[in-house]
Amino acid sequence: MNVEANKRLVERFYDEVWARGNVAFAEEVFAHDYVRHDLRPTEPAPGAAGQARIAEQFRRAFPDLQWRINLLLGERDLVAARWTASGTHTGSWGDLAPTGKSAEFSGVNIFRFGDDGKVVEIWNHRDDLGLMEQLGAAVYAGAPGGQR
Repeated sequence: MNVEANKRLVERFYDEVWARGNVAFAEEVFAHDYVRHDLRPTEPAPGAAGQARIAEQFRRAFPDLQWRINLLLGERDLVAARWTASGTHTGSWGDLAPTGKSAEFSGVNIFRFGDDGKVVEIWNHRDDLGLMEQLGAAVYAGAPGGQR
C-alpha cells in the first residue's frame, strides 16, 4: 500500500468530484463493486456510477458548493478525511424543495483501498441533521411535516 498515493487520490476525489463537479472522476477512485456504509436509509447505485450520482444530485441542489479538507490521515489501506462544505440550497435535494438558504456542514469519510489502488469500501458520516436544521427542515423524530 502506498499511503501517500492513497491520500493524494482522496484529495483529488474531493477536489474533482465535489468541489468542481467532475463526477466522472469517480471512475478513477472507486472499484466497481465497492461497499458503501452510510447511516442514511437510501441505497445508491453500486460502484463509481453510484458515487457519481450522489455527488451529481447534491451538487445540483447546491451548485455553488465549496469544499475543503480539514484533516487527512492515512495508515495501511485506510485514509480518513474530515471535511467542511458550504453552499446555497437552490435546487431540490431528495424531498426538500429549494430553500435559498446557505449552509455549512462537516463530515468524515473513511476510505479502504484495495490492492489495485481503488477504494473498495467507504464509511460516510455527514452531519445531515445540522444541514437540514440550517435549511429549516424538520429535524427531530416525530415532527409533523413542516413543523419543528
